[in-house]
Amino acid sequence: MTASTVSATEAYVRFVEVQKSDDGEALVVKNLNLDIARGEFLTMLGPSGSGKTTCLMMLAGFETATHGDIVIADRPITNVPPHKRNIGMVFQNYALFPHMTVEENLAFPLEVRGVDKPDIERRVRDALNMVQLGGFRARRPAQLSGGQQQRVALARALVFEPQLVLMDEPLGALDKQLREAMQYEIKHLHENLGVTVVYVTHDQSEALTMSNRIAVFNDGAVQQLATPDRLYEAPENAFVASFIGETNKLRGKVAERDGRWCRVALASGQEVTALAVNVDVAGHETLLSLRPERVTVAAEPGSLANVFEARVQELIYHGDHIRTRVSVCGHDDFVVKIRNAGGHVQLQPGQTTTVGWRPEGCRALDAA
Repeated sequence: MTASTVSATEAYVRFVEVQKSDDGEALVVKNLNLDIARGEFLTMLGPSGSGKTTCLMMLAGFETATHGDIVIADRPITNVPPHKRNIGMVFQNYALFPHMTVEENLAFPLEVRGVDKPDIERRVRDALNMVQLGGFRARRPAQLSGGQQQRVALARALVFEPQLVLMDEPLGALDKQLREAMQYEIKHLHENLGVTVVYVTHDQSEALTMSNRIAVFNDGAVQQLATPDRLYEAPENAFVASFIGETNKLRGKVAERDGRWCRVALASGQEVTALAVNVDVAGHETLLSLRPERVTVAAEPGSLANVFEARVQELIYHGDHIRTRVSVCGHDDFVVKIRNAGGHVQLQPGQTTTVGWRPEGCRALDAA
């Protein structure tokens, strides 16, 4: 098994040719084939309306697939009701019972499963300690902060020891600092417990931080399924390159294709040498994707395959780097990230300089 693939025999959750239509015509989910390994943290990432939440709801049993099968541990679950799938769920709105104490909220899923009282008390105690809320068992949800409520919701999803936990935008209601702290807490809980997690978010930073693998959704289909570093460093199409992280986009036409490499003619008249990832033959349009941190400022002519004159438009201080916007190759919104360290190039708006980059850092993709 590679880092980005799971064989059918190793899969714990499988989507097999799954389709979903709300009106019998337009497909919300299109022929989804996706295998998730036992113990994996897989994130379904994409914009609103991309199909990711619908996939999670079908897995949970709250929606029914129009076509295809969903399998958990080699068992088709299409006709299995939600309460019999033994799945933990965590929602953005917490979904805690307001009239119950924290302890009662956690005990509820155990009581409906017929767990005896001493075991309930032990499991509730262990789950609260796990999320560092051992002293809050007698409080009601209204007496807790947003972060504490989310911890209770997480503990309730884990208290009956499910093998699969689904999380639907669970951190969306939290402020930035608390959201980032909770990302690491959930990541560490997953590592310690070894449960399988399927997580839905539209926040790319959240997905990159927490996941073993990420399935990038758009228009009802998975655009790319890979590890976080692979998605960022090697996007396979223009949508993924634009959605994951910041990238410079230069449009042009393929002038020449030679194995792994191609030359692309820009509208400004310049030519760029790039890695041919998802391009057609000479004459076809393409979109070049180039990460801001892959660009060198004040590059000497000839030191890199691509060196062009640039005019500095704007500098914004970001602490660890300076976000520099320049005009180059006919584009006024070209961004360079200059690391904030001793000896970096001093620039001023209006100044003329050069920028350059290696061909392998510039990916020629589809023109979409």
